[in-house]
Amino acid sequence: MKGDHVVFIPDRQQAEKALEEIGADRAGIQWMAPKAVFRVVKLKSVPCPAANIIKQEMLSKGGEAAVKRDTVSGQGDTDVLLMGTLRHYRLLVDKLKMQPFGLERIAAELTGMLNSLEEPGVKVLKLLGGKSLTIGERTLIMGILNLTPDSFSDGGRYPDTAAAVARALQMVEEGADIVDIGGMSTRPGHTIVPVEEELRRVVPVVEKLAGLLPVPISVDTYRAEVARACLEAGADIINDISSLAFDSRLAGVIAEYRAPVIIMHNRPGGVYQNLIDDITADLRTALTRATEAGISEDRIIIDPGIGFGKNAQENLVVLKRLREFRSLGKPILLGTSRKRFIGAALDLPVGERLEGSLATVAIGIMNGADIIRVHDVWQSKRVAGMTDAVVRCDG
Repeated sequence: MKGDHVVFIPDRQQAEKALEEIGADRAGIQWMAPKAVFRVVKLKSVPCPAANIIKQEMLSKGGEAAVKRDTVSGQGDTDVLLMGTLRHYRLLVDKLKMQPFGLERIAAELTGMLNSLEEPGVKVLKLLGGKSLTIGERTLIMGILNLTPDSFSDGGRYPDTAAAVARALQMVEEGADIVDIGGMSTRPGHTIVPVEEELRRVVPVVEKLAGLLPVPISVDTYRAEVARACLEAGADIINDISSLAFDSRLAGVIAEYRAPVIIMHNRPGGVYQNLIDDITADLRTALTRATEAGISEDRIIIDPGIGFGKNAQENLVVLKRLREFRSLGKPILLGTSRKRFIGAALDLPVGERLEGSLATVAIGIMNGADIIRVHDVWQSKRVAGMTDAVVRCDG
């Protein structure tokens, strides 16, 4: 029997490997590989005169471009759906650079998005206290340490500094690469505590752990005052559920300390015209907010915000289409652990969602997550290790 089959080519690296396996000429591989990788790119709200040029140029290069029906009139805006190989896009970008109507900017955006989907490589983040965080070599495990009485899963389990420190050390022993400390619950319907109470809960634990943990400490807060106190106490990363929107001073504090920041998508009310389009647009706005405040591009991590401003079905869609957020060019953190959408899918209470949580870990890694935020550290570590072995194998 012949081994005829369809070959899945996700990126240029795999294209080159497939060509090498059949003994293609080395010089020809560089020419042919971009033709083997197909991408679909959506451009939002493009002025119709520019969209007409994009469509004409993409068609002339052998690719395809779809626009709304009346775009030929030249009036208003349209979304554009581009379909083509990497070679088609390279030829398109070269031509758009020389065109009017803002097409030079669109060409630069296209180049950035497409490059982000290729093998991202390894990035080392140097942190304030001499620690570092290596992203891209393997999936990183962020262990959750809630210092709250009302968190949806483990509220009240660590009521004092000693218990919290013991749990943090245990998580590191189990394989956590980051410990994420939170002093205020952010579950649906949570109570907003005074800033003084959040400081009382978090700062002593950060101070104690800063000299003990070999891994970075992240603090889950959207308050500038709490972030500053924790960074002074030895925290390394700020994890903000508000995309830097709830406290206008927070971005400036993070920039001042040159700390990495995790920007999580969160749309209160959760009303969307197009789920993935809207999340992407919101995250782009947050990225602009961060960089305009002085936060370096290379110190930003994004989180699509599963469980925040999204219903159960929308959370499943985000997980399924997670890879699309790689076009933003930032490492992706995924937090699904024990969340309500898992309970909805399996009809299980929060205490029985381990297997569902682990399934989302594997799916998330397969779909491009760099960091997973979890309650069950050693179990997630094993699942991540096995999934990494598949995702990162040479074959």
